[in-house]
Amino acid sequence: MDHHRCIRFGTLRVFYPDELENSTGIDFHGNGKIRDYCPIVDSGNKECRTDLDKIKAGFIWLFNQIIVNKINNLNKDQIEIFIIHIMIWFSYMLNIKNVMEFEDINEFYDKYIKNDDEYNKSITNVSDYNSYKEIIDKKKDLLNINFDDISNFYAAFKLLCSMHTDFSANNPNCTEYIEKSNEFVSKYTSLNDDSNNIDGSSYRQVLCTLSNDYNNFKKKCNSANCMDIPSLPPIKATQVSVNIPEQILQNSGVTSSSSSIPNTLILVLSIFGAIAFFLGISYKYSLFGFRKRSQKQHLREMLKK
Repeated sequence: MDHHRCIRFGTLRVFYPDELENSTGIDFHGNGKIRDYCPIVDSGNKECRTDLDKIKAGFIWLFNQIIVNKINNLNKDQIEIFIIHIMIWFSYMLNIKNVMEFEDINEFYDKYIKNDDEYNKSITNVSDYNSYKEIIDKKKDLLNINFDDISNFYAAFKLLCSMHTDFSANNPNCTEYIEKSNEFVSKYTSLNDDSNNIDGSSYRQVLCTLSNDYNNFKKKCNSANCMDIPSLPPIKATQVSVNIPEQILQNSGVTSSSSSIPNTLILVLSIFGAIAFFLGISYKYSLFGFRKRSQKQHLREMLKK
């Protein structure tokens, strides 16, 4: 995440606000060449009339501004990170505009990108990719993530972008950076605690991307002698739950909470362990007593003789 990329998101918000109650009155088509990505209407001209048209055009505009136009200066990791940033914006806008045509990004990809000539053009001087379509294909595991899940990252992403944009190494405002950092840490903690945060999931990938973006911001602050920027909590380990049929739980009188199941198992195993231990001792001493009685009886028989 850097100043240039964040400025592009800010520019798009001026022409197409990301808040329902915020209407600037500025013509959407005034944003550079964004009209080129709108559909052709009855007049024969290109025009974005619906929210879906504007979101699709915004997606392609961001893709070209952030990735295509800078492709020769980006490495593989940077490209994949920027794809995630664009997907966060795209999913959030579909959510707040209540566009119901797609359930996930994969449906949008299949309809508007998969066979698009623009995205199948060859790329030169980039060894990892042969076309722009391949760039998105590299992160295709993110395409099936639910819109609700990925759009939840938008508030944290937007805040983090403003932090990078407002940062000044020559004239640092440490107090402001600390305040915004605390706000971001709070949002990040909520995302980290979410039940979708599972090892290997798309959700985890997006969370890790934001974590790295924040840590880069913290490094910039430290280099400007702003040393009190808070650290992020560690990413939580995957929580493994034990599923036991409800009927068994009811018959045994065990509650279905995840914490009570391990405790009950430990208690039962402890009881069996204790029983086995004492039975072992009892058996040992019973053998010892039996031997002593046998010895005494044998001695009495010898004396009688």
